[in-house]
Amino acid sequence: MPLNVLYPDSRSEQLDLEAKVFGADTTLLNPRKKSFEEIDLKAWQDCDGIVVARIQMNTTVVPHLKKCRIIVRNGVGYDNCDLKLCGEAGIAVCNVPDYGTTEVADTALAMMLAFARGTAIYDATLRQDPTANWTHTHNVTARRLRGATYGVIGMGRIGTASALRARAFGMNVVFYDPQLSIGAELSFGFTRAAKLEDLLTVADVITIHAPLTPETNKMINADTVSKIKPGAYLISTARGPICDTAALLEGLKSNRLLAVGLDVLPSEPATLADPLVAAWRENAPWIKGRVLLGPHSGFYSPDGLTDLRTKAAQTVCLYLKDNKLINCVNAEFLKNPR
Repeated sequence: MPLNVLYPDSRSEQLDLEAKVFGADTTLLNPRKKSFEEIDLKAWQDCDGIVVARIQMNTTVVPHLKKCRIIVRNGVGYDNCDLKLCGEAGIAVCNVPDYGTTEVADTALAMMLAFARGTAIYDATLRQDPTANWTHTHNVTARRLRGATYGVIGMGRIGTASALRARAFGMNVVFYDPQLSIGAELSFGFTRAAKLEDLLTVADVITIHAPLTPETNKMINADTVSKIKPGAYLISTARGPICDTAALLEGLKSNRLLAVGLDVLPSEPATLADPLVAAWRENAPWIKGRVLLGPHSGFYSPDGLTDLRTKAAQTVCLYLKDNKLINCVNAEFLKNPR
């Protein structure tokens, strides 16, 4: 039976990789819009599967999915999908948990190294005046990494990859992850923190690799920032709302935080309405060289993007054609699948 798969907001102009996965019996719709309303209602009603990036799969959308059996979030996080609502409608929600592990871990380490060794600030200041700025003094975040403590919040695939990289630099690894089974730390020899505060008070570098959940939303706030070891770096390549950027800004002003590196923000794309973004853009002497921002691009490499597109298509194809469900994140609510 011919199938219809909707890519409402894909990043790709052509779905050539996806077409190879699905075959000639599947029609791929690629409107590349930003909202539910911009797409013809019939496309939603007639699709058998959806691969979504950013559009919210909520009460606005789900009631119109008359035939849809599966929604795949084109990425690791799935906070734009109402898992319970979809499950009660008989729609499986899946993610792609294994496509950008090394890229995101590398991004966290790259930010740490940029602060520790000054690569970004040296390039910026030399570009302004290569003669007058021929000095090491512009790197106000320099530190020795060997022997420092690397604190990981969220020890999943990416957190583990990040921690292994840090250990290769001679760092001591501490992690906090209440979802990880007891004793898992014994297999890789890291130290487990029983509470978040236990990690914050000892880590010289804090890196966040946790999903966005009600428990992690604004996990890093004014109270938790006040518990951070003075002079620490904080880096997040996870989800923007995990960090209250106003609290991070105050942490920088008080020097509780020496440096902040964010590849994600609470509101994306970045705007000057975010106080941290505004201060970073102004680049006053007190903040210069202490903040790195990325455009939620930690996942990206050509190879990583190929993996993402291919794996998302395979997940939909396996379910629609072979009734094999993988990487399902709403199984607890999926009582009567379509």
